[in-house]
Amino acid sequence: MTDLTIGIVGGGQLARMMNEAATPLGIKVALLAEAPGVSAAQVVPDAVVGDYTDEATLLDFARGVDALTFDHEHVPAALLRACSDAGIAARPGPDALRYAQDKAAMRARLSDMGVPCPAWRVVSSPADLTAFGDTIGWPLIAKTSRGGYDGKGVWKIDGPADAGVPFEALGRALGPTERVASGTDAPADVVIVAEEYVPFVREMSVLVVRRPGGESVSYPVSETVQRQGICHETTTPAPGLDAGRATAIAAFATRIADELGVVGVLAVELMERADGEVVVNELAMRPHNTGHWTIEGAVTSQFENHLRAVADLPLGSTRMTAPVAVMSNVLGGGNPDLVGSLPVVLADPEVRVHLYGKAVMPGRKVAHVTVCGADLGATRAAARAASDHLEGRTHG
Repeated sequence: MTDLTIGIVGGGQLARMMNEAATPLGIKVALLAEAPGVSAAQVVPDAVVGDYTDEATLLDFARGVDALTFDHEHVPAALLRACSDAGIAARPGPDALRYAQDKAAMRARLSDMGVPCPAWRVVSSPADLTAFGDTIGWPLIAKTSRGGYDGKGVWKIDGPADAGVPFEALGRALGPTERVASGTDAPADVVIVAEEYVPFVREMSVLVVRRPGGESVSYPVSETVQRQGICHETTTPAPGLDAGRATAIAAFATRIADELGVVGVLAVELMERADGEVVVNELAMRPHNTGHWTIEGAVTSQFENHLRAVADLPLGSTRMTAPVAVMSNVLGGGNPDLVGSLPVVLADPEVRVHLYGKAVMPGRKVAHVTVCGADLGATRAAARAASDHLEGRTHG
């Protein structure tokens, strides 16, 4: 093999960072972007614009690459099966990706595996949801089974009076994106999943990377902080998490990857109860926001290991390069000139900045910063100061 080309569907910042990781390996990246000038299309020479929900477009793109992977999880399962039928390696494939696309299927499969989850039920009406809440206690969480992300499609239901809210929203607001994610033109298979409200003491995440033949590696467990459903900060390793519990978490995350047949990165998002028990909140099967710290903080980044797995190459070390790594997301806010802020931010030589090439819009992920160090407090303070300045919260 003289050339190896990986096709990426979706042109966001994850594809942009995958492209950066591909260059040292001599891997060529081809991109199917949703629009001209999106984040990854700015840096990938072999980029085409097309509709990934159109079978002919997707197959035409996929036939030109050695393996196919994704910046997001919205490609309809039927189209992924069409790729597989055409002999195209889609990684992860439709059988695995189903459990990242469909929360009801994910909950059922993980429960069958004995993986710790919140109490849950698929509910078909406000009365059904009310009965579930009366059984397990209020408040509770309601989610659309498909299409939600970054806090969208998720509701905290305080009591029976609010039980109709998710059903009203489903009927009123289910649009093209959610219908695409469901793999059908109709919303019939999008249901409401009701879950126990977990009064967690913190959220965590662990990343596993798996090759087609089963070889896998895991990264240290991260503590994550969410704001309005969007990841704001990660600290790795998770402070105060003893080695035995960290090993146990990595072990069940690896078992999930194995039993679901994941190829590439599997991110397992977790909630920790006051008694120390952890339960699975979400799964993602692609490079993940909670793993951005690995670019500087691990010997091999999540992006490189994802590409290695997709290309069926030996996986790299996940050992940390420093005792602590803190990543802070930069959301669009009061500072429209991110590049103009670099002289101040980069005055701290320990700060690493990743700008995504996106127009600054309120609440939009436009960059992240990472700081690696020996002292947790100083490392966290440096990362927060850099992201605050890029968001326009501080000046000078």
